[in-house]
Parts: sequence; C-alpha cells; structure tokens
Amino acid sequence: MQVAHIFIAQSDSSSTGSNPAHNQRGAGFVSAPHKKSFYMHRVAISSTGLFTPPETITNEELVEAFNAFAELENTRYATEIADGTRSALTPSSVEFIEKASGIKRRYVMNKSGVLDPQRMRPQFASRPDTEISMMAEIGVKAAQNALTAAGKTADHVDGLICAAANMQRPYPAMGVEIQTALGIKGYAFDMNVACSSATFALELAVNAVRTGSARAILVVNPEITSAHLAWKDRDCHFIFGDVCTAVLVERLESAPAGSFEILGTRLLSAFSNNIRNNNGFMSRAEDRDPDDRDQLFRQEGRKVFKEVCPMAAEHISSHLASLDLAPHGVRRFWLHQANLAMNQLISRKLLGRDATADEAPVILDEFANTASAGSIIAFHRNNADFKTGEVGVICSFGAGYSIGSVIVQKS
Repeated sequence: MQVAHIFIAQSDSSSTGSNPAHNQRGAGFVSAPHKKSFYMHRVAISSTGLFTPPETITNEELVEAFNAFAELENTRYATEIADGTRSALTPSSVEFIEKASGIKRRYVMNKSGVLDPQRMRPQFASRPDTEISMMAEIGVKAAQNALTAAGKTADHVDGLICAAANMQRPYPAMGVEIQTALGIKGYAFDMNVACSSATFALELAVNAVRTGSARAILVVNPEITSAHLAWKDRDCHFIFGDVCTAVLVERLESAPAGSFEILGTRLLSAFSNNIRNNNGFMSRAEDRDPDDRDQLFRQEGRKVFKEVCPMAAEHISSHLASLDLAPHGVRRFWLHQANLAMNQLISRKLLGRDATADEAPVILDEFANTASAGSIIAFHRNNADFKTGEVGVICSFGAGYSIGSVIVQKS
C-alpha cells in the first residue's frame, strides 16, 4: 500500500522488467527464502465484447418527455408554487444537455417507460427465478462476443468477474449465473466499485492469470444504469445509458496475435459523498420511500469535476512514470466516458494541450455515461489501428472516489 497526497488507498500491479516501450517487460522468477520459485506469466487482453440494447433515446425525445412531466408537476403544485413554498420545475433543453455533458443519445433496455411523463422510469417485466435474469442475459451476450473475437470457448476460461455499478440482486451472484449460462468451469463472483468496477476487476483478473491460478478470466460489465437514474431530475436526467461489455484476460502466450499485453494496473480510492446512492437492503428496515431522492443516483457535479480531474491526471501520470513512460509517449487514452469536459481537462493536464479525438476518443455522445463500461467501449471501438509496440491507457474514475488504470502495449 502506498499513501500519497490526498489518496487514501492505492494499489499498483506492474510487470517486472525494463522499458516497456522496447517490449522487454514481462515474465520472470520470484523467489523467497525456503520457498520454491514460481513463474509469473505475461498477461494480455485478448479481446473485448459489446452488447448494445435495441432501443435508443435521443436528447430531443428525452427533453420532450421531461418537459411534459415538469408541466404536469407545476400544474399539480400550482398553489404551493404561487405561495413560494415550492419551487417550479425548470424545463430542460437539448442545448443544456449537450453543453453540460456532450451527450446526444443513449441506449436503453426500455424506452417507453422512461418517456412516459406519468412514469419517468423504465418498465421491466418481472422474470421468474427459473429464467435467466436481465443482467445475466446481456452479460452472456457480451461475453460470447468477446470469446468469439478471440477464437476461444468457455473451456479456455477458468473464472469470471461480474463488475458493475449496480447489481440486480444481492445473491446468488450475477457472475455465477453468467458463468453457468456460458458453461465456464471454475469460479465467478460479483464486485462493485461504481464507475471504476471494470478497471478494478481487471487488476484482479490480471493477478490471477499472472500468478498462474487461472489461464484466462472474463471480466463482464452489465450496466443497466437506466434503473438507478433519477429521470425526474433536470440536473442529471440525461446522464446514463444501458450497455454491457466484456474483456477476456489471458496469458500472452495463449492470446491471439495482435493482443494487448498488460504492462501494469494501478488502483486508488478516497472516500467522498459527492457521488452517492443510498438505496440498499436496509432501506426497507428504515421504512424508506423508494421515490426518495437519495434512493437514486445523485451527485455534486461541480465538486466532482473540480476534485476528480486532477486526481485522475496525477494517477495516470504517476502510473506511467512507474513504468518509465510519459504521457507524450502514449498512443491513446481510453478514458471513462462520464462528461466531455472532464475528459478534455484530464487530457489537457496530461499532455499540456488539448488532446485530439484520435488521442482521447469519445463515445459518450452515442452511449452517454455507461458507468464502468465506458472506458471499455472506448477501447473496444478504438484499438484496431494500433501498431506493434504502441502503448495505451484505459482509465476509469467515479464514486468512491475510485480511479483505476490499465496500461497496455500492442503485442
């Protein structure tokens, strides 16, 4: 553990060796007194998978629904508003959304419920326990996509981590359900580090493969964020979208040609209330109303922007330095897709100038914020043009605060 500046906890798993820019990092032997030496495998991202929901909501559609809802609410509480005991809801606009976020549309599992001014939330059909759950279903599809892309089957995988900002249920684990549906032998489990869930899970996967406890691990990120978004709140009703990503992590020696060797991973966390969701199993015991505002996603956006951007830039810069690399030597940054202005500021702090769309690609205009899946979508969509030896950084940041980075090199 390292503690530096305002960082509370930090983890760093980096390959051993010399300058990764010369592709000399990787396997070696580690020994201790009276203990047998063991082999440390070089590790790679073999492939990625993406499931995209069939329905989309444009900003125009979203604004129309929200403004209809606001008009209904203002009419309903007209007396209180006139008395000054209640504030009128302010209409939203396409211009406001795009200026605040850079988002233009989002994919969702259900569109009609969100756009119903009388409902303003998705409408999902309850499934019996004998049927595959929604989160597991999209997890299976993304994982199958990743396996196919790598030319692998479930028999090649020894474990699965389901990492997402919100889980459909506490237990049995969503990961075990996905694992079983895919036919993977071994183990699976769930983990939640909000928008950093994917990168935190990647470190666990990398360590399992590096030490030899697994040949390959699937990291699956099913993000049904539409169910925890406060669609009635003008300040955030546009932020999230639904999606699922999957990443296959395995030994470099077994990975397909052109895979991305993982040079190192680094994690850190520092407690903050500026992004929070209080919904949980104790809410029932507290006699909470599910419609209470704090039972859904909420944030202090300006504080998050001011505090997280420098943390993320410093985190990436110091991680690169630990591997004898510098931001200017990075071919591409696949950053968490939460807010366009955040990514622009982080890139500017790293490079000393504005990053180009090629250096820091953006997908949130199409997908919106997809929590932990955002940086993985950016990587999935924007890595085919890499040349051997080029280096890239996958980085996520979010509630916690939490920040995770994965530095990769085209093999």
